[in-house]
Amino acid sequence: MTSSPASSVASRLRAVSPRLAIPAGSTIGPIVAFLLACAFFTTQSSQFLSGGNLALVIQQVMVVGTLAIGQTLIILTAGIDLSCGAIMAFGGIVMAKLAVDTGMPPLLAIAAGITVCASFGLINGLLVTRVSLPPFIVTLGMLNVAFALTHIYSDEQTISGLPSELTALGNTFPLGRTDVTYGSVLMLVLFAVFAYILGQTAWGKHVYAVGNAPEAARLTGIPVRRRLLAVYTIAGAVYGIAALLLIARTGVGDPKAGQTDNLDSITAVVLGGTSLFGGRGLVIGTLIGALLVGVIRNGLQLMGVPSIYQILITGILVILAVTVDQLSRKRSQR
Repeated sequence: MTSSPASSVASRLRAVSPRLAIPAGSTIGPIVAFLLACAFFTTQSSQFLSGGNLALVIQQVMVVGTLAIGQTLIILTAGIDLSCGAIMAFGGIVMAKLAVDTGMPPLLAIAAGITVCASFGLINGLLVTRVSLPPFIVTLGMLNVAFALTHIYSDEQTISGLPSELTALGNTFPLGRTDVTYGSVLMLVLFAVFAYILGQTAWGKHVYAVGNAPEAARLTGIPVRRRLLAVYTIAGAVYGIAALLLIARTGVGDPKAGQTDNLDSITAVVLGGTSLFGGRGLVIGTLIGALLVGVIRNGLQLMGVPSIYQILITGILVILAVTVDQLSRKRSQR
């Protein structure tokens, strides 16, 4: 009986070095936190568990959740991307302006916007892998570049009158007694696809290995720089899909969109149990983290709690999650 490529890569990595064992990370903590939050808000509001409200929660997190998929890929390699929200905003403006101002066929405009976002990711990856710049600095600089280009290209104007193809993912279909957006389904499909890629393919095992111990991964023959370059480029393409979801949700091309979504995506990844030190985490955990933030904000809103307290509680949860990650990491190194 022959073993699969993914399992043979994993076993080979473990044989080379104990540090290259590929810990998937645990979603138990995020799941427990999510269930506790749901239980609490159920007791505080009779509307919370309604199908319409739960569908609304998913709709509210679909943009940040999709961004967080790309962010997860990068954080798994021990990097971080501060530019994802700005890249998404620029991609959305490109799609909107090409479709409205130039009359480009909508599907071609969408492809162009996703390509532009992937190009930003490629540039980030080249600077990290070829110039050996820290991901924090590279993406901080790219945040400013993408932000400026968005406002220059849009001339500070919100673009309306979009063709229906650009907003189609904001349409709904009935599921029982609840209306669900097509964009929410697309987000869930993307999570399923990347969960499979990271968990069942050799490429996914390489991503974990690069984040866990890049030098040991290189010694086993893994092309570390190529894998990193692919991660940043794929993440950029995912940001382009998030841009399309953003347009579908708002119905316009807004140059001011996504200004805090980079931090929200990092929050979702961290709360989902992915280690900021790389090499450990599950993309499904990121989905749970995104839903946890959505549930907290929705539940507090139903309770009439001011939005500033929603931000406060989310910040406390992030600090607690990183603290747990740090303590777990120190314990595993003993």
